[in-house]
Amino acid sequence: MDKLLRIVILGGGTAGWMAANLFAKRWSREQVQITLMESPEIPIIGVGEGSTPSLKRFFKQLDLPEQEWMPACHATYKTNIRFVGWSPASSMQEYSHPFYSQPDVFNERAFFTNCRTRRLGLDVVTDPEKFFINGELARQGKVPIASANFPFQMEYGYHFDSQLLGRYLAGVATARGVIHHQAKLAEVLRNDRGEITALQTDAGDFIAGDFFIDCTGFASLLMQKALAVPFHSYQQQLFNDSAVVMPTAALEKPPVETRSTALSAGWCWQIPLTHRTGNGYVYSSQFISRDQAEAEFRAHIGMSESAQECRHLTMRVGQLAQHWSHNCVGLGLSQGFIEPLEATALHLVQLTIEALMDALDEHNFTSNGRDNFNRTVANHFDGVRDYIIAHYKLNTRGVNNSLGSDYWRANRDNKQLPESLLQILDVWYRCGDLAAELAQRKIKPAFNTASWHCLLAGYGAFPPLAANQPGQGKGDLYRECEVKKFVEGCALNFPTQQKC
Repeated sequence: MDKLLRIVILGGGTAGWMAANLFAKRWSREQVQITLMESPEIPIIGVGEGSTPSLKRFFKQLDLPEQEWMPACHATYKTNIRFVGWSPASSMQEYSHPFYSQPDVFNERAFFTNCRTRRLGLDVVTDPEKFFINGELARQGKVPIASANFPFQMEYGYHFDSQLLGRYLAGVATARGVIHHQAKLAEVLRNDRGEITALQTDAGDFIAGDFFIDCTGFASLLMQKALAVPFHSYQQQLFNDSAVVMPTAALEKPPVETRSTALSAGWCWQIPLTHRTGNGYVYSSQFISRDQAEAEFRAHIGMSESAQECRHLTMRVGQLAQHWSHNCVGLGLSQGFIEPLEATALHLVQLTIEALMDALDEHNFTSNGRDNFNRTVANHFDGVRDYIIAHYKLNTRGVNNSLGSDYWRANRDNKQLPESLLQILDVWYRCGDLAAELAQRKIKPAFNTASWHCLLAGYGAFPPLAANQPGQGKGDLYRECEVKKFVEGCALNFPTQQKC
C-alpha cells in the first residue's frame, strides 16, 4: 500500500467500536486512518448482552484485562446456556449447552460414545452438563477462573451491559488514535463506478474515505439504502421477529449462565449482571400480539403489577446477499441478524472483522479478496442459522403434554429446512458419525461437534429404549470412565465469587 488508507465507520454501538479497535490494533496510523461517525440522536438498541467465548479472544487481542473492562460494564462470567422447557415430552425437561474448554478433551469421547449408544436404544447417561467442566461450574455457581496451578486453559463468555461496553470501547479506540465524529448523515456521495467517496453530514461537512463500514443497524444506510444490496430473509425458517424487554433487580448470587425459557410463542432470556438482570421475550408476531406478549412476559418475570415500562423491538432475521459490496462492508445488524438464542451476534461481528482484515492484508488493500470474503461470511451466517433452526424444529412442546401452541407446532412441522441441516439430522438419526459429517464440510461449521451433541442429546432426540437392556452401568462410559469424578475434581479448583 503506497498511500494512507482512510477507513470510515458509519455508526457506533458495540459493532462499530469493535471494528475501530481491531483496525487500530492491526494497522499503524501511518498505514490506515480510522474515522467513526455516529449520530448522538440514534440510540443503541442495547439488548445483545451475552457472548460466546470468542469475545474473550477479542479482549486478549486488544490487551484489555478483565479486571479493567468487566467492572466498567457490570459484566459477569458465562460458562453455559440453560434451556428450560424446550423438549418436555422427552426425558429432558431442561438441558445445558456448556462452552467447550481444554479439560473437556478427556471426556468428549465418553459423551459422544454414550450418545451413539443411546441412539442404539440403550439406557446410558447423556446429560451434556455432566460431561463438560463448564456445565459443572454452572451447577455449582463457580466462576471459570482457576487457581494458578490449574494445568488447563478455560474458555468462557460474558454477560455485560451493552451500552456501557460500547462506551468503554469508544474510549479505548479514541485513546488509540481513532477519530470520533458526532454528526447525522445527510447524504452518501458515490463516484461513477458506484463506490462511496464521502459522507455528507447535516451540518454540511464531508467525511471522505477509501473504504466504508456500515454499522447503522437494521437501517443499513450504506449497504441496503445507498448500494441497494439485496437482503436474504430467514423468515420461513426462523419465525421470531419481535421482542419485549425489561430489566429487573440484580440477583443476589448471579449465576454463571444465561437462562432461555420456552414460552407460548417464543422464549425468554435471563442475563445476570452485577447491577441488574436483563430479561427479554423473543417471539413471533404471527402467533401472538404485542399486548399479549407483554402480558405473558410480565407474568413470567413477576412484573405483572409493576408500573415500569417495557421496550418493544422488531427484528429482521437473515443476511445480506453480499456482505462486501463496492468499497463498503456491512457489520452488525446492518449485515444481518440471527436471533439471540445462542448469543452469536458479536461472534459474527468479530468473525466478519477478522475476515475483512485478513482479506485486505492478503490483497494489499484491494478488492481482490471480496468474493472469498463474501463466501466465508455467508457460510458463517448459514452455519449459525442451521444450529438455531434445530432448536425449534426438534421441540416437543405439545407432544403428549399441555404446553403446545400453534407456534411450537408450526416450528416442529416446518418443512422449509436447509439441506445442510437435513444432512446433519439424517446422520444423527441413522446413528452415523456426526463428527465425521461436520469435519468433511468445506466450511468449518459455526458450532462444533460437542455443541451439536449437546443440542441433540439435550432435546432427548433418541429412539425409544430397547426392551432388553444390559446390566446396570454396562456400556455406560459416564460410569465406567468415572467422568463424574474427573469433572467434579476439576471444579474444586474454581472459586464461587465473581472476581471482577
